[in-house]
Amino acid sequence: MPTEIKLGIVGLGRLGKIHADNLVRNVPGCRLIAACSVVPEELTFAKNSLQVTELYSSYDEMLASSSIDGVVIVSPSGFHVEQITKAIRKKLHVFCEKPIGLDIPEIEKVVDLIQEHPKQIFMLGFMRRYDDSYRYAKKLVDQGNIGELSVIRCYGIDPSSGMESFVKFAKASNSGGLFADMSIHDIDLVRWFSKTEVKKVWALGKNAAYPELDEVGELETGAAMLELQDKTIALVVAGRNAAHGYHVETELIGTKGMVRIANVPEKNLVTIYDEHGAIRPTSQDFPERFKQAFISEMNEFVACIREKRQPEVTPLDGLEATKVAAACKNSWQTNQLIDL
Repeated sequence: MPTEIKLGIVGLGRLGKIHADNLVRNVPGCRLIAACSVVPEELTFAKNSLQVTELYSSYDEMLASSSIDGVVIVSPSGFHVEQITKAIRKKLHVFCEKPIGLDIPEIEKVVDLIQEHPKQIFMLGFMRRYDDSYRYAKKLVDQGNIGELSVIRCYGIDPSSGMESFVKFAKASNSGGLFADMSIHDIDLVRWFSKTEVKKVWALGKNAAYPELDEVGELETGAAMLELQDKTIALVVAGRNAAHGYHVETELIGTKGMVRIANVPEKNLVTIYDEHGAIRPTSQDFPERFKQAFISEMNEFVACIREKRQPEVTPLDGLEATKVAAACKNSWQTNQLIDL
């Protein structure tokens, strides 16, 4: 194994820049030497801000480089399956942001391909599993501190400041829908905490502030009720219009107690007292709330390559979570209870 793991990244949008910056500044034992983007300004950022030496506008050309040991995929969701497939066939290690894909049959094929190459590390970007608060809660649940799980409640609502740009994106591109694009993190948490698969889903949605999303089949706010195989109940709420900032919260209710992972840590330890009352500032976006989790998961990816072991998150986790997200979308569109 080389002293440094050499990586290339495809996609340098908001999250891609975060991953790229972390690889350069916060992940020891690796070096980001290649970047791929169809946006010239993003390649300029990679060159000038991160000193990346190999710049590509073609993903295939980056994969042909003999310099890289693995790739980090942070491109739009619709490209994930194709890009994973090409990287695996090039005998490269792969980190891919969620979702693993948008089409279930395509995902099943790429999962089979990944499993046929056990020496290559594959990791999916479910970063909440690497957040200290979520890991602590998982330990409590696994130890039986709250007894048998009966209800899991999840909120994931993006700040309203991003809504106008999302509406423009939705009119031009396919995000996969609210449940695949956002709720998939909560669906993964439901499976992770419960160690149980989803049996039935019923989903609802409403476009209140931006009714134009109706025209493109997108959702501003959605909710789903999930029944798990052991009859545990999960409630998942996703949205794109939180006025106060980024709102993510998970509550686990058991027979002996409950655990809540809310907006902690908050933005800071400041409390503002004014005519509006006592106010605690909250995180304004997911990069701020999950800053350390993104660093921790990328450190784990590099450690897995060095130690020749697969991560806890598997391609099957990506497949099963996407199946549930697709069922939620189907339920919302048909107003039907969907069996998985």
